[in-house]
Amino acid sequence: MGTVESGSVLVVDDEPEMAIALGETLRRDGFRVSLAQNGREAMEKLSREEYGWVISDVRMPSVDGMELLSHLRETAPLTRVILMTGYGTVPQAVAAMQQGAVNFLTKPFKAEDLRKILRPSPSPASPASAGRTGPWESVSRPILTRDPVMIRILGMVDAVASTPATVLIEGESGTGKELVARYLHERSPRAHRPFVAVNCAALPDNLLESELFGYEKGAFSGAAVRKIGKFELAHTGTILLDEIGEMEIALQAKLLRVIQEREIDRVGGTRPVPVDIRIVATTNRNLKEEVRAGRFREDLYYRLRVFPVLLPPLRERPEDIALLAERFRLSFEQSHMAVGSFTPEAMGLLVRHSWPGNVRELENVVTRAAFLAAGRSIRPEYLEDLLDPGEVRPERDLPEAIEEGIRPGRSVWEVERELILRTLASCGGNKAQSARLLGINVRTLRNKLSEYGIVLGENGES
Repeated sequence: MGTVESGSVLVVDDEPEMAIALGETLRRDGFRVSLAQNGREAMEKLSREEYGWVISDVRMPSVDGMELLSHLRETAPLTRVILMTGYGTVPQAVAAMQQGAVNFLTKPFKAEDLRKILRPSPSPASPASAGRTGPWESVSRPILTRDPVMIRILGMVDAVASTPATVLIEGESGTGKELVARYLHERSPRAHRPFVAVNCAALPDNLLESELFGYEKGAFSGAAVRKIGKFELAHTGTILLDEIGEMEIALQAKLLRVIQEREIDRVGGTRPVPVDIRIVATTNRNLKEEVRAGRFREDLYYRLRVFPVLLPPLRERPEDIALLAERFRLSFEQSHMAVGSFTPEAMGLLVRHSWPGNVRELENVVTRAAFLAAGRSIRPEYLEDLLDPGEVRPERDLPEAIEEGIRPGRSVWEVERELILRTLASCGGNKAQSARLLGINVRTLRNKLSEYGIVLGENGES
């Protein structure tokens, strides 16, 4: 396939007024625009001409936006797709992004929102901004990553930020769930409104209720004055319910009502108080398992999981280990403390470590190693006492895992296992690259490996 012209756009919408208005806006911005009334007409145009962008509605007669996206992924992988959707179809648009769409916009949207996607502003050319990969490094609390899977996740978070959808961020402790929640807020229309974080694991159940909902004067012994709760403080902004899996089930019922009705009842209050809030929740627990065990309400789980985000652990982001370690080291230099560079051997130790405490653990280790080095290069001996040898992952050799080969008579399960392991071997154990070749996401790949009983090293080595 030849080079795709990035300035050519195909707008696909069964509402002629919307398509014409969008086309005129794009032409004024210098794009060459074609229009199609549905997915079938779009496919015909795409068979004759290549486009840099396709901007398509999701719901259309004949061939809809999802089918068009699937067709483009097979026939025109270099064409970037933006989906337009009403709020009622946000889950469908999210699924489309997981299948390869660049972004989605909720109707009605501003022309500037579309311009930011088509022509993102370059970062200023300065040492501080050199090599940045996205807007997640330009917020008040930057997220540093070069991992393709993490970048894809942040791109999806950036897209959903403009919608009112409730977001559930899952991941191990120390993976940056709160950073992602703050990034979501700062990229949303509520960016200049309050961001209120509540740690659900830090307070006993009775205190957490008062903290969230507030109480009226005289509601209980010691309630000398009215207290405004976190939900009211977050009015017009975003509330982060950190470690939501720790919340007692009785309080979960009250939270469910807030999500459904967008109003709260202060403890001791006589009438509900309306609140306009975006709810973001995080958890390091498997909430599906908590539901099965009866510790988490199933209806609340699905209310929170409108847009699920699963953050990969640091051990699955080897590029980020080196990137973050170097950033933590440089933070000492910015504090006027002399710190030498990592030797290759020391950096190798860091990359091979399993990091059960994720980014938080990495920062602590680099901090202590920097003090031990006292201005000298950070060598392995400054790290060995800080890293538990038992946390370097044992790995099964891939050639051994696939030595049986594919032959007639084997089950579908065995053939699937063979295909996945051979793909991993060809990619040097790189999960992200292997998942792309297999046409699945990394989470599915991890689940498959667990099902097969294969423990694969994150750096692809045995």
